[in-house]
Amino acid sequence: MPLKTYRPLTPTLRFTVRPDYSEITKEEPEKSLIEIIKRTGGRNNRGRLTCRHKGGGHKRHYRKIDFKRNRFEPATVEAIEYDPNRTARIALIKYQDGAKSYILAPVGLKVGDTVNAGPNAEPSIGNALPLHKIPLGTTIHNIELLPGQGAKIARSAGSSATLMGFANDYAQLRMPSSEIRKVHQNCFATIGQVGNTEHENVTIGKAGRSRWLGIRPTVRGMAMNPVDHPNGGGQGKSKGGGGRQHLVSPWGQIARGLKTRTKSKPTNKFIVERRKK
Repeated sequence: MPLKTYRPLTPTLRFTVRPDYSEITKEEPEKSLIEIIKRTGGRNNRGRLTCRHKGGGHKRHYRKIDFKRNRFEPATVEAIEYDPNRTARIALIKYQDGAKSYILAPVGLKVGDTVNAGPNAEPSIGNALPLHKIPLGTTIHNIELLPGQGAKIARSAGSSATLMGFANDYAQLRMPSSEIRKVHQNCFATIGQVGNTEHENVTIGKAGRSRWLGIRPTVRGMAMNPVDHPNGGGQGKSKGGGGRQHLVSPWGQIARGLKTRTKSKPTNKFIVERRKK
């Protein structure tokens, strides 16, 4: 996916880097595969603010993605579409009986290609297979953690994992974080890398575009009063009473360096090697 830059005619355009959307072949979503999203503005069911910096933004419809791939028959790629709810592009596929569904679009998938799923599918781009049917060293995405649960791992733009080996009914995967983890060999995964690989190089360029995305401004703790934040207060940029202590959340939890993962988490036994420090 090529990126688009602009002549610096305004301060906004000077640093803006945006996708050119040249891979998109269909603008309107499939009506049978969308549903309404009710936005919360960061509030819970009692109206209390539980997630800061959310609110506003453009209206969206949710695209129903087939993360289970449990229909074991070939389908043809009809279109590559934009999805406002995720960083990856999505592909509209059509089965022989006319049924349609959305899948994540991997790198190299084009309109007119055929994708398949099931134990007998070939290990080619866009096909979904059980892990024990995939050759070692293959790049995969859209990976289940439990058989039949639906894909949970490697779903964002440019993400992928690598199949490293097998031992005792489990496959060993090198995750996008470089962690090596065991996943049951009957879990499904899709061949290839998630598309839109240049997403990490996009620069929003202006505050207004963040607001279109539903992201509200973030105020530094140091700029607040002591009643509002542990880092607030003080005369000017003070290091003592009001300012440059260790970075903490508004509720006093250390923001950097504090390990928050539960030591006795049951899934620790599936981690073969931790991600790189």
